[in-house]
Amino acid sequence: MRLSARNQLKGKIIGIEAGAVNAMVTLDVGGGNIVSATVSMAAVKDLELEVGKDAYAVIKATSVMIGVT
Repeated sequence: MRLSARNQLKGKIIGIEAGAVNAMVTLDVGGGNIVSATVSMAAVKDLELEVGKDAYAVIKATSVMIGVT
């Protein structure tokens, strides 16, 4: 897989919360770090996403915000 996005984190799917249209997919990318993404149910089926499978979090952003309280 070749992509223009440079931030690609390999991980293991640890959760899929399916909804009517979208699902929240959660990846363990190691070091105690968890990444979640909302994807369509069609994508879950097309990519054959399942808990326990390896997958990549691909992040492309032109800006990153940091906030504190």
